[in-house]
Amino acid sequence: MIVMKFGGSSVASRTQIEKVLAVVRAHASRDPLVVVSAHKGITDALIDAARAAVAGSDAGERIIARQSEIAAGLGCDLELLAPLFAEMRDLLRGIRLVKELSPRSLDYIASFGERMSARCIADFFSRQGMSATAFDSWELGFVTDSNFGRARPIEGFEIRMRAAVVEKIAAGTTAIITGFVGMNEAGEVTTVGRNGSDLTASLVGAALAAEEVQIWSDTDGVMTADPSVVPTACSIAHMRFDEAAELAYFGSRVLHPATLLPAIRSDIPVRVMNTNRPEHPGTVIARQPGPNPRPVTSIAYKERQAVLTLTSVRMFEQVGFLAEFFAVVSRHAIDVDMICTSEVSVSISSYNVHQLEAAMPDLERLGTCILQRDKTILAIVGQQLPTTSGLGARILQCVAEAGVNVQMMGLAMHSINTTLVIDDADVAKVVPVLHRNLFET
Repeated sequence: MIVMKFGGSSVASRTQIEKVLAVVRAHASRDPLVVVSAHKGITDALIDAARAAVAGSDAGERIIARQSEIAAGLGCDLELLAPLFAEMRDLLRGIRLVKELSPRSLDYIASFGERMSARCIADFFSRQGMSATAFDSWELGFVTDSNFGRARPIEGFEIRMRAAVVEKIAAGTTAIITGFVGMNEAGEVTTVGRNGSDLTASLVGAALAAEEVQIWSDTDGVMTADPSVVPTACSIAHMRFDEAAELAYFGSRVLHPATLLPAIRSDIPVRVMNTNRPEHPGTVIARQPGPNPRPVTSIAYKERQAVLTLTSVRMFEQVGFLAEFFAVVSRHAIDVDMICTSEVSVSISSYNVHQLEAAMPDLERLGTCILQRDKTILAIVGQQLPTTSGLGARILQCVAEAGVNVQMMGLAMHSINTTLVIDDADVAKVVPVLHRNLFET
């Protein structure tokens, strides 16, 4: 069995969904289980509608009209979605009345995109001669905790899922499962986080001991750089789990950062493919996929970060100062990406800008604080990074050639990732120069 996940761009329209059908048919002998995202743009529209409802506006009908248009284009009977439309209207009306949008309500409204998409796709597949049934993920045992917005399956969900798959999916039928969403034991809808259908697919794949998890999107696998910044970026044939995890976390647009954890634990390969070019081999991510001849695998970047620097002479030869500093950081739930220290200062980078702002009064009791916004973490990832002499110098020479200043730098012992902090405005200057020197020369 394989798990195939198709993202929003892959299911955006009838034309795209016809491509998905052809891909699934081509893999029919491998017993595919299909995880789908919402149609492109629908989840964002749902979240915007919920926020508008707090202010008393009603944007729900526009979403219903858009979803109806997609369904009609697929030839679906609109009665298929009538119960979900009614449920959505009731929820938005309730938000307008109480003028409050809780994390629970936000997850609930965001779930409709995947739920509508799965039903339309399964109906279309069946009318095209491929027997298919839509399932909300919780119908197949995907029961989560109550961490709304970032839920994770509860311990033992794998047993429930294996039993449900055997019981509910008829032989010869392809299951079309909602990505991104789950349900807690109280019967409340949850989500695993934005762009979380990748994570759903890998969790399902691990639970069912799948042969492979396939992530289908609109790119030829994982690329050597962001193609929108580097048009000459090329696909990477294979890479290790740890390389892919670093790239996903530091801004690669192909995979959700948490996607690889279930695959790593279960040692299941993840293949990233292009729905628009199914003949392309894409990228295979595995524990030991083979050596990469290049010293660098890929370049990624993470924009809209902030850097906080605390300076204090109290740090000098004082045991425990950093423990005090990080106790404040932890208390404010700040997720730290990079850390650099000197004898009298410590700098951290994070995307939790609001939490950093809230922590400033507490941190200023320890020393002088400066908070700088609009920063980018630039990550250069490669298996051979720790062992290739002069590679660090080449990277810094590229940055200098681009006329960009490095404001912070991180490279741990034996690390496969070198990270630099630069201004957001400098990404388009330095990434093409790095790519040309590290991949094209």
